[in-house]
Amino acid sequence: MSVAKPASPLWHLYLPKLVTTLRQGYGLADLRRDLIAGLTVSIVALPLSMALAIASGASPTAGLWTAIVAGFLISALGGSRVQIGGPTAAFIPVVFAVIAHYGYDGLIVATLMAGVMLILAGLLRLGTLVKYMPQPVITGFTAGIAVSIFSSQIKDLLGLDIDKLPAEFLPRWQAYASHIGSLNVHAAGLAAATLALLIALRRWRPTWPAFLIAVVLATLATVLLQLPVETIVSRFGSIPRELPLPHLPRFDLARLHELLPSAFTIAFLGGVESLLSAVVSDGMIGGRHRSNCELVGQGAANVASALIGGLPATGAIVRTATNVRAGARSPVAGMAHALFILLFVLVAAPLANQVPLPAMAAMLLIIAWNMSEIERIRQLMRSPLGDRLVLIVTFVLTVAIDLTVAVEVGVVLAAFLFMYRMSEVVAMESHVDLVEEDRDDFSRARRDVDYDVLPEGVQAFRVSGPLFFAVANRIEDVLRAQVKPPRVFILRLRLVPLIDASGATAIGNLVARCRRDGIALIFTGLQEQPARILADMGIVADGSSLRFADDFVAALAMVMPASAGEVAPT
Repeated sequence: MSVAKPASPLWHLYLPKLVTTLRQGYGLADLRRDLIAGLTVSIVALPLSMALAIASGASPTAGLWTAIVAGFLISALGGSRVQIGGPTAAFIPVVFAVIAHYGYDGLIVATLMAGVMLILAGLLRLGTLVKYMPQPVITGFTAGIAVSIFSSQIKDLLGLDIDKLPAEFLPRWQAYASHIGSLNVHAAGLAAATLALLIALRRWRPTWPAFLIAVVLATLATVLLQLPVETIVSRFGSIPRELPLPHLPRFDLARLHELLPSAFTIAFLGGVESLLSAVVSDGMIGGRHRSNCELVGQGAANVASALIGGLPATGAIVRTATNVRAGARSPVAGMAHALFILLFVLVAAPLANQVPLPAMAAMLLIIAWNMSEIERIRQLMRSPLGDRLVLIVTFVLTVAIDLTVAVEVGVVLAAFLFMYRMSEVVAMESHVDLVEEDRDDFSRARRDVDYDVLPEGVQAFRVSGPLFFAVANRIEDVLRAQVKPPRVFILRLRLVPLIDASGATAIGNLVARCRRDGIALIFTGLQEQPARILADMGIVADGSSLRFADDFVAALAMVMPASAGEVAPT
């Protein structure tokens, strides 16, 4: 006889994968593979971290510190074995807008609040909810972010002379149009050459570190040819060669309230992207992440990033996939990737000062294209009309209004669409419609009674599907539709798997109406959950006006022997 295993204690949900990996055995061969993977990912993450920070309206230093501190903590404390964390492209429009409206100090406070929100979400075990995010919403806001990234890079791509770039989509393009006369042909040519090189490497040498190669060659071209284009040092100053000390930004309750929507957006986006990345990595390694532990780790990493003046951080799908392909075995690879970036900053920061901004813009165009998921959009545009509407609305709102509004509206639209479809699935059918279908239900009944014909004054209906708030009003509509009120109403509920509070309330209203009108009511085939909900809400059989029967045959047995004016006693 097998013995059931005892349930794991609650704290196991928050045990970092690093601890699990080390407990399972970790040797020198594993360490070697993790170090190689960490070095490989750092080569990809190094130019990306600076480019993402610049695109967000921050300094490249902020991107590097985020990759080092948050990247290390996400791997050390998270619930995924091979997750790589750091700044990501999804945050660009959000961070840019926060900095534009509230300044960089406002971003630090919002990131700190978002980190706390993520920790609380993990402790409240909300990590599993990401699986319920509708795909049209995810694709819509991801594609919208891609368009926003493309829109934000035109200034550096063409070398336009614009002092302050608007955060909003339409005013930004109006600024581009009004300043097109300041186009820098050297910047545009360098960006075009970098873009062509990236596309060529991606097509013919996909295993090479394309971003690093492109940045190095673009920098050499800028220095050797003395191209008159903006570089990191000309716009932001030299990259410091030491980590900043943690410090707490100044804020008050009014400031917290003002930044709450932005903090929620950062937390939501960080949580969704990190868990989606963890799911992708699970599929690549055949593992299983701890979603709530991952949220706690992400929250702690964002708090730490804010304290050293960094950007919001989350799991990065492309860098995580690179980590897996490079042979990563454990979170040590992600920790090593952060340490390798730190080593670069300490040793070779002066080399990064000459990186041209048009080359960074070209890199971000490739990132935006990768994020756009053109094939997924084409696939979803062949889906039912409602899903297409959710996708388009989410996309348009992400680009033109705000990511938070887009996600909220998209999720609400998807929820209403789901409720409508579920209400269409729920069927309420009369006894006449069910006679041929249900003959097997009467196999154990008396054969001298014709169960195909109900006695006079008896009506029977069957409900198929969940009885929830979107269909609850149809219960009473069935009774109202009767030309002559029956003396007995049989409601067959065997195919109702669940009832919510609204459905139970509708049932209660039906019971009250039948009692008022002198109609005997019989429920048949109640499943466990509906029976429990009805009992909890005080809807119980009283032996006369409301009865319960195991099945339809038993209900008819209550009715058949009755005289024309009363229901048979039980």
